Amino acid sequence: MRSKKRLIAKCLSVMLAAPCVIPPTAVAQPRPSFAGEWVRVDNSAAAPSVAAAGDVEFRTGDMGSGWGSPLSIRQSADSLIVEFTQFSAYDLQPKLRYAFALNGRESRNGIMIGHSESLQRARVSWNGATLVIVTTHGAPIGPGGRPVNMETRQSLTVREDGQLLIDTARFGASGGPPNIVHSVYRKR
Repeated sequence: MRSKKRLIAKCLSVMLAAPCVIPPTAVAQPRPSFAGEWVRVDNSAAAPSVAAAGDVEFRTGDMGSGWGSPLSIRQSADSLIVEFTQFSAYDLQPKLRYAFALNGRESRNGIMIGHSESLQRARVSWNGATLVIVTTHGAPIGPGGRPVNMETRQSLTVREDGQLLIDTARFGASGGPPNIVHSVYRKR
């Protein structure tokens, strides 16, 4: 009888202690890596070129992600660097380079397209496994002939098939609905 009571007491103590010994664990989903060389593969049409280079193709239809193709992404724990060629080799221009802080701080990128530098301010945040980059940049002329700030929101997601989806929403100065473009890239 005594051994039976001890066995019951031991079982009860193990059952009561179990929740304390094995705490519930919340598993954080690892953030994806966007690093690599990416080439756009969606159905955006390409038209024959009349460029000085002669064999260059121009895309028609939409503005895509705004980053061109191919593009190179380097990612570390605290930054994301995006580089791509905007101009043909004939133009003798360097690649465009955007650097984004992954800690939520404002990133500033000076981009030289045309005759003067354009300053772009961006903030990055995570929405689950999607990286969201919100960039504010000036437009030369808005309503009433005044300069105005515009916003571009890029959402980067690595799909299950390993392709990179960049959803780009461009908000105009008129306050109307954004122009949204879905661009799909595959790793080289």
